[in-house]
Amino acid sequence: MKLILAIVSNEDSGKVIKTLIKENFFVTKLATTGGFLMSGNTTMLIGVQEDLLDKCIQVISDTSKRRSKLVPNAISSEFGIFSSTPVEVQVGGATIFVLDVEQFIKA
Repeated sequence: MKLILAIVSNEDSGKVIKTLIKENFFVTKLATTGGFLMSGNTTMLIGVQEDLLDKCIQVISDTSKRRSKLVPNAISSEFGIFSSTPVEVQVGGATIFVLDVEQFIKA
């Protein structure tokens, strides 16, 4: 058995969870905040049998998309902080960790 920790943006989380449930995966949802842009994320805990691991990862990958976003760029100097031209960064997609599960108990 494996435990998937999937971190996706809040924009994609509803679609990811709905699709996972439709494909008969059990999902636990945790609200989290990303460090880089301080934007809302959803961390999902998904226990899967090894033979379904690739299918689960594929569902997450297919339903969480990367997109570009303009973020403010601030320049700090001895005269203060000045706003500059916004910078385009990639956001979204999924960060997926797969962990071995030694024991699984559903009480």
